[in-house]
Amino acid sequence: MHIPLDYETLRVIWWALLGVLLIGFALTDGYDLGVAALLPFVGRNDAERRLVINAVAPHWEGHQVWLILGGGAIFAAWPFVYAVSFSGFYLAMFLVLAALILRPVAFKYRSKKPDPAWRTRWDWALFVGGFVPALVFGVAVGNVLAGAPFRLDSDLRMTYEGSLLGLFTPFTLLTGLLSVTMLALHGAGWLAIKIEEGPVLNRARAIARVAAIASIALFVIGGVMVAKGHMGMTLAGTVDPQGPSNPLLSASVATPGAWLANYGAHPWMIAAPLLGLAGPIVALWGMATRRGGVNLVGTAMATTGIIATVGCSMFPYILPSSIDPRSSLTVWNASSSHLTLFIMLVCTIVFLPIVLAYTAWVMTLLSGRITLRDVRTNPDFY
Repeated sequence: MHIPLDYETLRVIWWALLGVLLIGFALTDGYDLGVAALLPFVGRNDAERRLVINAVAPHWEGHQVWLILGGGAIFAAWPFVYAVSFSGFYLAMFLVLAALILRPVAFKYRSKKPDPAWRTRWDWALFVGGFVPALVFGVAVGNVLAGAPFRLDSDLRMTYEGSLLGLFTPFTLLTGLLSVTMLALHGAGWLAIKIEEGPVLNRARAIARVAAIASIALFVIGGVMVAKGHMGMTLAGTVDPQGPSNPLLSASVATPGAWLANYGAHPWMIAAPLLGLAGPIVALWGMATRRGGVNLVGTAMATTGIIATVGCSMFPYILPSSIDPRSSLTVWNASSSHLTLFIMLVCTIVFLPIVLAYTAWVMTLLSGRITLRDVRTNPDFY
């Protein structure tokens, strides 16, 4: 079968598509997680918390498609990455899954009883369902930057030498907190266009101002730690971008600060961290001028820029090994076959626009602000 795109090009396309899917998840379900994490702090009574809950209740289920697409893309396009990450980070992923399960249960059961204690417990369950995934996803990204403790033997069997507690280091906790502040800011940006003006929105704006400043500070501190720390790898020897996928056929060397090398080799990549820094500033301006649309655009810029910075910094690495650099997984040595990547690309070209069109249609259909009056009078609201 003749494939019109060469293997190297397809690998780069799928590296970019993986980034698109992760950013898509962060931009859609990310504000759901952020709103859930804000819930106990912006809503002071039952009606106010119902206002916040119903700002995301019609959307969150549809946004799960991005998480499924991301996991499916890793499984099909990067099988080595899927095998190592889903095995090595199993307990962390189980923790995320348990927290995510709380969310639909809390949505469905919270309003089944009028008892204030009952509803408060489910409100905190929603908080856990938003805060824990945001934190653990950020910690996972930190571990990807720092390298995961795995090695591959001569038969490509993986041995993972880490533990759940070992995932939480000062650097990874910083990236986890950055993820929490980034998504809390994004959640507040969503509330700015979705709920009525009033005390709830004012509290959300106050928290968002702190989250925006914290996001900038944590992003800068993380960059300094990467520059001065021992995070980063460089490919050694001859690497064939058209070669077979076998991590043991390429060699890597741990090089302090190597994650910054791409910005010198490819200056256009500097747009990613600049976007990550500019986004919170735009969001702050949108909050100060009470322009909800500007606020949400700023939070989306921040989310996109911060995630893109990770991908641009690490290219061509996807999952480096901290204990055996030779086992590190890259764009060139960890992908599926040439034919598989091409067939998947055709499917993506067909179905991704459908997902985007459906998402846009739902957003348009359910646009408009929710008021406390709606919450009190509409029987369809949670």
